[in-house]
Amino acid sequence: MKVLVTGASGNLGTALRRRLEREEDVEVVGLVRRPPRQAGGVRWVEADLASPASVPVLERELADADAVVHLAWLLQPSHDEAVLRAANVDGTRRVATAAAAAGVHLVHASSVGTYAPRATPVPDGAAGEGADPRDAVGEDWPTTGIESSSYSRHKVAAERVLDEVQRAHPDARIARMRPGLVLQADAGSEIGRYFIGALLPLSLVRRVVLPVLPLPEEIVFQVVHADDVAEAVLRMLRTRAQGPFNLVTSPVVDRMDVAAALRVQRVPRLPVGVLRALAAATWRARLQPTEAGWVDLLTQVPLLSSALARHELGWEPRVPSQEALVELVDALGRGHGAATPPLRPRGLLSARKPPSEGSLGGG
Repeated sequence: MKVLVTGASGNLGTALRRRLEREEDVEVVGLVRRPPRQAGGVRWVEADLASPASVPVLERELADADAVVHLAWLLQPSHDEAVLRAANVDGTRRVATAAAAAGVHLVHASSVGTYAPRATPVPDGAAGEGADPRDAVGEDWPTTGIESSSYSRHKVAAERVLDEVQRAHPDARIARMRPGLVLQADAGSEIGRYFIGALLPLSLVRRVVLPVLPLPEEIVFQVVHADDVAEAVLRMLRTRAQGPFNLVTSPVVDRMDVAAALRVQRVPRLPVGVLRALAAATWRARLQPTEAGWVDLLTQVPLLSSALARHELGWEPRVPSQEALVELVDALGRGHGAATPPLRPRGLLSARKPPSEGSLGGG
């Protein structure tokens, strides 16, 4: 089975390559903007999905492929939405159109960010035990997104592109994975650059005990380890699954879990409006790379049920959410990364300058 993976050098792409390496009958071709220096058992193909020049490359590679897993997604430069849209939305159109024309199974990395805001500010029973919280929603929840977030708007637009392609090619097989925040140690340095930048000294993360960290009580979200998402993707490829699948791990993460991972002693309640205003002001001043829409995502996205993936794919995540969160936080403090351009370990220059490209999969 030949599988073309776009964004194969990013967070989820790295985890998927690790998983597919264990499958003797799978050939992986990685399509990226900047091929890694080390092949790592993958044939690398260079192409920029934001450019029409990528179309003949896609057509060539998909001519004899069995599937394409579309993971490529830009998060920076967050101040230039046109650049992000060209790569994320237009790029998705090029991949989906080429896959449908070639009759190739498409697995697309969507996100919890496609969903409309949750029904209540802090879901009742969010911290309850079990695979799903009581207020978890299924794949039929409206996919209108969080309008204030450019990330969410683009994820929604990408799904509308898939709808258009599906209507034009009724026989096309398209699977849409909608994970929570995708975490792993190898993405530590990347996530630090994308979302924190030089505003905070990451070298102090987990190395010092913070006496206090105010956080909004509305912070309630779900995560999933990249290796667990990779397992779900493999199951989608093997079964040629189609349709949407929520991918999340229990239990739900709240502000106290975040504080515990960061070794914070006291967590007073911070009005969410204050955090949002601080994020907006520092983003406009270019002190950090995260727009205020990410605060809205953390405080407004619904909690998901992954019952469909467990039932149809036989998928069971192995890494608990708190374990995945602590793994990431430890990696943040160490500047840990991997041997690809998006995941490069933090250095003197990269710690000060946010990168221009990369993929976090669904996160």
